[in-house]
Amino acid sequence: MTANGWFQILFYLLVILLLTKPIGVFMTRVFNREKTFLDALLRPVEKLVYRLTGVDEHREMRWTEYTIAMLLFSGVSMALLYLIERTQKWLPFNPQKLPNVEPGLAFGTAASFTTNTNWQSYVPETTMSYFTQMAGLAYHNFVSAAVGMVLAIVVIRGIARRETDKLGNFWVDTTRCLLWVLLPFCLVGSMVLVSQGVIQNFKPYATVELLEPQTVQVTNADGKSSTQRVTQQVIAQGPVASQEVIKELGTNGGGFFNANSAHPFENPTPLSNFFELVLIFAIPSGLTYTLGRVTGSERHGWAVWAAMAFLFL
Repeated sequence: MTANGWFQILFYLLVILLLTKPIGVFMTRVFNREKTFLDALLRPVEKLVYRLTGVDEHREMRWTEYTIAMLLFSGVSMALLYLIERTQKWLPFNPQKLPNVEPGLAFGTAASFTTNTNWQSYVPETTMSYFTQMAGLAYHNFVSAAVGMVLAIVVIRGIARRETDKLGNFWVDTTRCLLWVLLPFCLVGSMVLVSQGVIQNFKPYATVELLEPQTVQVTNADGKSSTQRVTQQVIAQGPVASQEVIKELGTNGGGFFNANSAHPFENPTPLSNFFELVLIFAIPSGLTYTLGRVTGSERHGWAVWAAMAFLFL
């Protein structure tokens, strides 16, 4: 590797290091229900959510209750995504008139995005409508990341708490994670990506004439090969920036396009590339400092951070 390559890696780690403490302190305040600069704006929304859902925000759960709540939430979310995929043909925001996703693929995708693995065995541009991308996949990019984060917080509480079997409230932790951490970060991050050229629209796909038409070989339905002259290219559109930012921040990996962040509409400039790389490590890095703060041993958190950095290098 060149000296410039090592410099870029070290500079990246330096940026992550500088972000670790402020993000970790902020998340500690959020999950400990301490005062933050967003409270005046978000606290009324949080109270409204609890009032509408009947959640007692002051009641904490044992680990069994927390686990059951998490599994129920994930199961219902998975079923909703499957339903959206199977009915997208009749749902709005489908300018390409894409058909419903076939059952096996819909189930596999729903299970994958629910568990934050985000395995894509399909070409998103030709399979998923804008509605499915937004209301189904992007939604899961948020909630699956939130579930992973609150489970990490529960593990941290389990280490820190000695004289209680209560570990928090799943519904409260998830709500605060979404409202205080993921949504604000993504709102700002999506604006940064749009400024760099990441697209955000609901236009039908564009068709353009090729400057240099190509001759390609295709296989017909009867198995015979033939040549075909290609003179046009279809350029996919869509609400990309809003999904790209949570894809990276939530370490999801399920991209809007088949090429993921190698596609110029997802990642058009060196600055957008660096910004997206920072998003990937921002929350995991911050959680190590949250670990140190909650357990009362910041050295513990920094030790975990150092181990992660060593494995990364």
